[in-house]
Amino acid sequence: MPLTIAEDELRAWIRLSLEPDLGAARIRLLLSAFGMPQDICAASISSLARYLDPGLAARLRQPPDEALQQAIDASLDWLADPGHHLLTLADPQYPHALYELNDPPPILYAHGRLDILSRPMLAIVGARSATPEGTRNAHAFAQHLAQQGWCVVSGLASGIDGSAHAGALDAGSAGGGTLAVLGTGIDRVYPPAHRALAHRIAEHGLMLSEFPLGAQGLPFHFPQRNRLVAALSRGVLVVEAAARSGSLITARLATEMGREVFAIPGSIHSPLSRGCHALIRQGAKLVESGQDIIEELRQGVLPGTAPPLTPKPPASAAEAPQAARPAGNPPVAEAAPLLQALGYEPADLDTLQARTGWTIDRLMGELTLLELGGALERQADGRYRRLPDPA
Repeated sequence: MPLTIAEDELRAWIRLSLEPDLGAARIRLLLSAFGMPQDICAASISSLARYLDPGLAARLRQPPDEALQQAIDASLDWLADPGHHLLTLADPQYPHALYELNDPPPILYAHGRLDILSRPMLAIVGARSATPEGTRNAHAFAQHLAQQGWCVVSGLASGIDGSAHAGALDAGSAGGGTLAVLGTGIDRVYPPAHRALAHRIAEHGLMLSEFPLGAQGLPFHFPQRNRLVAALSRGVLVVEAAARSGSLITARLATEMGREVFAIPGSIHSPLSRGCHALIRQGAKLVESGQDIIEELRQGVLPGTAPPLTPKPPASAAEAPQAARPAGNPPVAEAAPLLQALGYEPADLDTLQARTGWTIDRLMGELTLLELGGALERQADGRYRRLPDPA
């Protein structure tokens, strides 16, 4: 990767993303307060302690420990290889659509062709244990859409995802290509059976990951990945899905972000049709061909000519959408219903959404405020845990 930013800035971005106990919400808060990441690392302990606990503030003022320094160096070594890129919130090539999220990743690791990001995108998702008919449909829809200039987005999972990526690649170099959003580090392939497919995507399309190098495919990584799939795309096509499926999470997130949701109907006797039929009952568009999707979106343009979904990216990290800078403590009291819903046992996002009935955007926003206010913390397994009240 040709370094278009100074190495000290690049190292600061990577360090912040790798710091344990910091997290995306606090990184965005610090960016809004101090500007660029190297300014955060150069700030005084007293300044940092206005936004962080004293121990974390003191750690940020120290040089990285040996393990962290090795991880930063490994990231820079990875970036030196052809086709490897790192996109920050301040990068003009950072995907514009992700600024709509409450929690856009501070950095993205990318492998492949960055020009893919300028193309109109449509996600195709579905069951890992797909039927032969489902994989054929995913391949055929993806190939047709790619031939019409659409970039097909999916998650590199088994079943529908893999078939969608392959179909888009089979549209050839004149097609819209494909984008794989990973639930692992960019240097890992999951499932391992998709290694050859991942190499094809890296050569002719693009792979993205918000996770650090070496990160394994932990269960809570995949809902995080799904929100990026939904945000990047102008619509989401669900090919096959069981009644409780990660694909339905992607579809729900897409709906809440104002994206179109499409579903292919199937046999009433197939468990993998139930998710699609439920989506159709809830207002998803029933489709029988790729052309149905194109007509619904009133699209059909060549790559790069579609109007942008979001405003232009900010010129600097400080201008990116950030968590609101608190005046004193965040308004934890206003989120009392969420604390009541959380109780005193850890709970994941789906559980909290079921208990509150809130949209995912509102839920993530309130969780961020409570985390910044020290009322709860996010655990390593992705669940949220209420913290004891300060003495």
